[in-house]
This record gives sequence, structure tokens and C-alpha cells, in this order.
Amino acid sequence: MTVATSLALAFSLSADAFAASLGKGAALHRPRIAEAARIAAYFGLFELAAPVIGLALGWSIGGYIEAVDHWIAFALLVVVGGRMCWLAFYGDRDDDAPKPNRHGPLVLMATAMATSIDATAVGVTLAYMDLHIPLTILLIGFVTFSMTFGGVLIARAVGPMLGRWAECGGGICLIAIGVKVLFQHGVFG
Repeated sequence: MTVATSLALAFSLSADAFAASLGKGAALHRPRIAEAARIAAYFGLFELAAPVIGLALGWSIGGYIEAVDHWIAFALLVVVGGRMCWLAFYGDRDDDAPKPNRHGPLVLMATAMATSIDATAVGVTLAYMDLHIPLTILLIGFVTFSMTFGGVLIARAVGPMLGRWAECGGGICLIAIGVKVLFQHGVFG
């Protein structure tokens, strides 16, 4: 696979963090650059660590599932991507809830952890994909940091609906990467 695949994966995984950053930024009164960087650091670091954890799990069980690893990668990517799309539009969200005045570290950690769960599942698949793993993981962290930083700063201008579309778009990209894994393993040809 190429660097383009690693970038597509990074953008896909950062979509839910971007969506969350839109909400976090919209809840603040004129978010400053320092606040955007602080929020982005939480999301970027959690998103960077999650695939490392998933990768360790993938390597530890890799020898036992080598014959079906591409199907496992496909299934995980489709489930995570499909779930992202479903939650984007049908999940339990209360868009009319009062906005907090301040985001404390525990709230940011919980949100960053919740948005990085999909990166853990994708990390399992990294053990079975032909990617430059350190570069891919660094790209995931960097792209997530960049997208959440921008998300906080543009949140008031774009509104909450863009966050839902961004999250679903990320899910569709994950599904597409899963299909590409099957093509690369010769399932369709």
C-alpha cells in the first residue's frame, strides 16, 4: 500500500475527532489558538496511542490467523466504518443540550478516548496491512491534531451538521480501505 493509503486511513480515523472538536469549539466563546492547541493535543495523543495498542494485539495473535487476516481486517474496518456512519445520523445525541462554559482535562480525556476506540480496532488490522507502520501511526496522530485544531477554530462558523457529515465520510473511507485490503489479497480476482 502507499502513503496515500496511510493518509486516507489517518483522515478517516480523525473524522470522529474532528466532529467532536466542532462540538468542543462551538461550546467555547471565541476559542483562542492556545485552547485549540490544548484540545487538539488531547485528541492527537489519544489517536496516536490507540493504533499502537491495537497493533500490539494484532501482532500477538498474528500467527494464529494468518490465513484469514484480510477477512478480519475487512470485517473490523466495515464494522467500525458502518458504526461511524450510523452514529453520525442516528446515534443518541442531544444537540439541544446546554453548552459547557469550560472543558476540563477529564472531559477532554474522556472525549478523546471515546473517539480513539476505532483507531484501536484499526490498529489490529495494521499488523496485516502492507503499510509503513511507524509513518502511518505518526500520520494518524498528526492529522488528528491538525483536524481537531482546525475544528475548534472553525466550529462556530460551520455548525453541528458538518460534524455529522465528516464522521460519516470517515466511516465510508474506512469501509473503502477494507474493500481495498480484499482486492490486494486477491479475493475478487
